[in-house]
Amino acid sequence: MHLFVNDLTVIDFSYLDANRGIVGESWIVDVSLIGSLNEQKMVLDFGVVKSQIKSIIDQEFDHKLHIGEDSPALKEKKLNGDNLDVIYRTDDLETIYMSAPPNAYCFLPTDRIDIYSVLPLLRATIMRHMPDNVEDVIFNLRAEKIDSEYYHYSHGLKHHDGNCQRIVHGHRSKVIVEEDGKPSRQWQEYWAKRWQDIYIGSESDLDSDLLNHFCEQQDLNPDNYLAFSYTASQGDFKLVCAKSISDVIDRDSTVECLAEFMLETMQAQSPRSHFKVLAFEGVSKGAIAQTGA
Repeated sequence: MHLFVNDLTVIDFSYLDANRGIVGESWIVDVSLIGSLNEQKMVLDFGVVKSQIKSIIDQEFDHKLHIGEDSPALKEKKLNGDNLDVIYRTDDLETIYMSAPPNAYCFLPTDRIDIYSVLPLLRATIMRHMPDNVEDVIFNLRAEKIDSEYYHYSHGLKHHDGNCQRIVHGHRSKVIVEEDGKPSRQWQEYWAKRWQDIYIGSESDLDSDLLNHFCEQQDLNPDNYLAFSYTASQGDFKLVCAKSISDVIDRDSTVECLAEFMLETMQAQSPRSHFKVLAFEGVSKGAIAQTGA
């Protein structure tokens, strides 16, 4: 007997890629359970599927930085007090450094992160928690079908009480812009290009001491890099990455603030236009900012 639940949840996360750098991603999760009927004449109660399995996915995979342990780009992985430090070097010889509590990472036995490398670990993780009558769990991971412009972005929210505070997690997000009541492909393309595979950092989190210290240690030119750090309820978070994959804004990077930032940027360039922007944070959620509102 098969039991299925489509659109169970969305995994919002980031991963390191030797070619692209830091990539924000959002995958929709569908799940099927194969097994015999239990004493309730069910494979598993839908309520358990939606709560227990979703909870495990949230805990083990969601809002984390995913890293392939077999990638030659992974240069260092070591404990440093309460934190785990990672150094990663891209094909363009750009260095990425992150220091965070261990629960901010998800390491996978692969040389690159994609749907096919995540599926076996996802299945094995869930199967450990299934009752004896469940013989197998089959997952389908898929990106949202988007017919217009979108971008992959990563960020961290230091004021967030939950897992959004992790300094590198991300989303694959579409963007909708209207100018004077009409769709604006030009502006949508602008944001898709500006924020493609980007880390959006807050100006208030810039850390020049961290930047200079790390670049001196690694023999890097600090003019080519940015460093961010903050302390949140889960611990201390640090990130050093190349300017080429970063965009610094003068506010926090919540989706509400991003929508405001986009509106103000467009309004500054076209002050006579009336704009409406729908900024998405992953799948089916986001914020709206518009002129005069």
